[in-house]
This record gives sequence, structure tokens and C-alpha cells, in this order.
Amino acid sequence: MNHKTIEQKRILEALLFAAKNPMSAQELYERIPDDADIGLLLSELKKDYKDRGVNLVEIDSKWAFRTAEDLKDALVLEKQVSKKLSRAAMEVLAIIAYHQPVTRADIENIRGVATGKGTIDVLMELGWIKPGKRRESPGRPLTWITTTGFLDHFSLESITDLPGLDELRASGLLDRRPAMENLPSTGELFDEEGVEKEED
Repeated sequence: MNHKTIEQKRILEALLFAAKNPMSAQELYERIPDDADIGLLLSELKKDYKDRGVNLVEIDSKWAFRTAEDLKDALVLEKQVSKKLSRAAMEVLAIIAYHQPVTRADIENIRGVATGKGTIDVLMELGWIKPGKRRESPGRPLTWITTTGFLDHFSLESITDLPGLDELRASGLLDRRPAMENLPSTGELFDEEGVEKEED
């Protein structure tokens, strides 16, 4: 690797360390010289950090430095308040993750109960869901989808990394209630976040 490429890799490394959120290849292209091979630089940087305390990871086609998976238990970065995400919120999150884009009516149909506005608000405040496109149907209802923040929090590279139904059935992680028979048991799939419990 010549001096010019080494310097470009250093710039890339600095950009990713300073970034508040994961960065896409396009965002990186805009910040370093035009002749830089971003794909090659990212690959080299990922190798450099493979066995270190932090790794370069790809999250939904964006790049960021994250604590190495095997060291997470040894670190306490922030104190969590001992309040739990409500069951309703966990169910709604699972439905959105597995069925997105999905409307509120779809969510209520799958759960078999009405969904309180506060449930959606809590998930939005966590940065795990966001509004998607409006569906081309009467009333043009708003749909909901998961965010890059959701993937980042649960250490997923893409939404396709969620466990499949066959895998969940084999592990016994499916809730057998009729309304939720085709979804994972959210209490098992998602860890509990420090959010005040709210009831529908």
C-alpha cells in the first residue's frame, strides 16, 4: 500500500471514529479524495481492527466502529434504569421487524387488540422504528419500518439476519397464543430496555 493510500485510510479511520452515526460509502466518498477506493479501504480497515477491542462493522450498508462482541459483557458504558419495556411494545416491535412495512391496522390485526399511541411513541423515542411510505390503499395509511438504530442495538447487519420462523420453532421461542402464532416471542428475542412500562 503506497503512501497516498495509507493517508486515505487514515482519513477514513478518523471520519468513522468521529461520526455520531454509521456512515454509508457515499457519505465517505464525499469526505475523502475522489480517487480513493472506498471498498478497498474499508476492507483493509476492517482487517486492521479484526482482533482489537473495537471492530469495524457494516450495519444496513453503513459502517461504524463498535465494541468487539466478546468484550461487551466486560464493559458498562451507561447505567440502565431498572424499568422494562412493556409487553405490548415488545410485541409491536417484533411485528414491525418481521412484517415491515406494516400499518397500525396490520399490527392490531396480528396482535388481536388495539395498539395505544404511547406504544408507537416509545419505540420512536428509542430510535428503533420510523414512519415508512403511505400505503396505496383507501385512506393511504402510514406504514412503520425499523431503523438503522434498531439493527445497531441488536447487533444485526441487516433485517435478514433476524432469526427465521423455522429456527425460532426449533428453539421453542414462538408464543403459542393464536394472535401471535406466526411471530417470535418478543420477551425472548429482544432484550429489555430502560423505559417506563406503559399499558394499552
